[in-house]
Amino acid sequence: MDALAFENAPIGLAILENRIIRRCNVEFGKMFLEDPRKCEGVSLGEFYLSEEDFQTIGARGLAAMRETGRYNDERIMQRRDGTMFWCRARGQSLTPDSPFQRGIWTFADLSEERPVVELTQREREVAILTCRGLTSKEIGLQLDLSYRTVEEYRARLLRKFGARKLAELVAKLSGMPL
Repeated sequence: MDALAFENAPIGLAILENRIIRRCNVEFGKMFLEDPRKCEGVSLGEFYLSEEDFQTIGARGLAAMRETGRYNDERIMQRRDGTMFWCRARGQSLTPDSPFQRGIWTFADLSEERPVVELTQREREVAILTCRGLTSKEIGLQLDLSYRTVEEYRARLLRKFGARKLAELVAKLSGMPL
């Protein structure tokens, strides 16, 4: 019965070992446009936009999992055909002493709620942290950028998303109705 629930869950599920997919379900395959069996033994990094994204988000996730055993975020990921989509990822470590050794992860496609706009790595990071409610100064400290540089990135995001003010940008980024 457990295998039936895993395979047919209405959300993408994956069992990861050191960020390598050991098993994933049907919904994961649909979301990433790949046969779930072909995902086995594949690095999750193949579904990120870049190696830099994979490393940066991985480092952030590892730090959080060392503290709580869990991690979640929303990020842009890539399907096998190269199309991009916003994805909510949530993970639970099954090996607390070594968080990435083995864990169960969920992936939810947020395409219907969020527009995908071409962003640079740094713009994505600033967008994510802005949605988490951080100020420009807090983002600057976290990303090792000056306050003014963060403000420049926010101005670019406002233009790219056609938003007039920060609240409207956050609403667009988070998929909230305007």
